Amino acid sequence: MIEATGLRKSYRSRHRRKVTIVEAVRGVDFSVQRGEIFGFLGPNGAGKSTTLRMLATLLRPDSGDATIAGADLRLDPGQVRKRIGFVAQTSGTYGHSTGRRDLVLEARMYGVSKSTAETLAEGVIAAFQLQEFVDRQIQTYSGGQRRRLDVALGVIHSPQVIFLDEPTAGLDPPSRARMWQEVRRLRDQGMTIFLTTHYLDEADTLCDRISIIDAGLIVAEGTPSVLKREISGDVVVVDLAAPDTAGAPEPATILEASKILTEQPYVESCETIEHTLRLYVDSAATAIPQVMRALSGKGIEPGAIEIRRPSLDDVFLAKTGRTLDD
Repeated sequence: MIEATGLRKSYRSRHRRKVTIVEAVRGVDFSVQRGEIFGFLGPNGAGKSTTLRMLATLLRPDSGDATIAGADLRLDPGQVRKRIGFVAQTSGTYGHSTGRRDLVLEARMYGVSKSTAETLAEGVIAAFQLQEFVDRQIQTYSGGQRRRLDVALGVIHSPQVIFLDEPTAGLDPPSRARMWQEVRRLRDQGMTIFLTTHYLDEADTLCDRISIIDAGLIVAEGTPSVLKREISGDVVVVDLAAPDTAGAPEPATILEASKILTEQPYVESCETIEHTLRLYVDSAATAIPQVMRALSGKGIEPGAIEIRRPSLDDVFLAKTGRTLDD
């Protein structure tokens, strides 16, 4: 449904009299299959929104090509627009309007009659359960209600592909869960969904496949389960802060603990994140007693030790050398 090759986009940034070139997207290749939820996972500034805006014809690529639902991005952007829906990070609604009015207006923009537009509006009002508030002014909506309206506006013309830019950013947990249900429902109806997110749990739970993007480049791609399986063994997290104190250990202590554990033969790699050490080992059950002995032998007593399976954050760390939060 989407095929992108070598997409690039740079910006000129001016500070005082100095002009610098910022490479937002540095040549990305990916494909999205019909009827899947495809996620772009990465930190803010990684190039997610820029890529999305290029695919939605809102930005012209500096180079590269793409086809969306069979239409060529460069040669036939008008056909691309007819076949897609786009939901930006910020709402495009008007506070003094009502949801119903905006829905009818959105449908009319696709060339249908007023009566047809009203019928289409009724359909998405029912599908997204907007009845309670759709006739109130939009400025009275909660964040979750406004976001549901945004998505309803994006799909009122039944696009083949819907682009969702950070669809749950700023929402509370119940609203995020509700939005996940809506996204799955659209996928089950046959729509192809391309979304950007910086939430690890969202990418892991919601997406059929993901691309991890960092500094304008795709560093990994696959299903969440396959990507996590690439990180072999277990993850042992050693917290060096004492549980009964709010203060973190001395930097020298953290550095010494990291050096000790990095030298252990059963530790494949060791990453330091604030006052915790993240160890990648073959077996946590056999590694933990040895970790305790190695640290205790040098007078270092950890506050806590946690075992967990590799996560998408571990994948991001392995590919980029830092965590998504960093």
